[in-house]
Amino acid sequence: MSRLAADLALALDPCALAAAVGMVPDGWQADLLRSNEPQVILNCSRQSGKSTMTGVLAYHVAAYRPPALVLLLSPTQRQSGELFRKLKDVHNALGADACLVSEESALRIEFANGSRVVCLPGTAATVRSYSAPSLVVIDEAAQVEDDLYEAVRPMLAVSRGRLVLLSTPFGRRGFFFDEWTNGGPNWRRVKVTAADCPRISDEFLAEEKERRGSWYVRQEFGCEFVETDDQVFGLDLITEAISADVKPFFGGWRCGQCS
Repeated sequence: MSRLAADLALALDPCALAAAVGMVPDGWQADLLRSNEPQVILNCSRQSGKSTMTGVLAYHVAAYRPPALVLLLSPTQRQSGELFRKLKDVHNALGADACLVSEESALRIEFANGSRVVCLPGTAATVRSYSAPSLVVIDEAAQVEDDLYEAVRPMLAVSRGRLVLLSTPFGRRGFFFDEWTNGGPNWRRVKVTAADCPRISDEFLAEEKERRGSWYVRQEFGCEFVETDDQVFGLDLITEAISADVKPFFGGWRCGQCS
């Protein structure tokens, strides 16, 4: 196969890109790479391969959809850097077939085709200077502050770029939980538990359940939005206790000594 034909095959099929760097995607991973929905939520078990495959997706957009701006966001710079490393691993594994790079640092990579990939920590102030991204990836989204999410969404208004949220659940709070449960039909939701991952054994899960408890395994490997283990009142109980028909107890109350 000629270099041009091989490059065209990679451009047309992100799964071919994964194969070219020695990865065999699971079924859900192949579906993710080949999908084109503008909003995707990945509710995935720990060690299910969500970050690795998102790195492939981000590289494919930068290499074959120029000039693309790809933003990789996480709760901290270190975590964003780990996701960035997944993308650079793809680049390095391609070797001579890799897209030419004009500039690279620990925080960004710029391709000769005009595409840029930038990794940033999860604070609203760090992203406000960017506009019209082709792809925004928020890793460990359940632990990212809501302010960052609210700062990201307006950036997609003109470019109509793609937004991918990926995380393991972290309690029943925050935008990740809210979009998963109440975000409406415009999201593609993908749930991948440890049972869906052939690389995680039942024996390991049994050991973790014995060591950390059922609550931990249900959240980290079962992808359940469970209450925190020290929470006195559950979210469902609190929600059921709220009624718009009840007038505020202190509404209109005034002290008898006040004029």
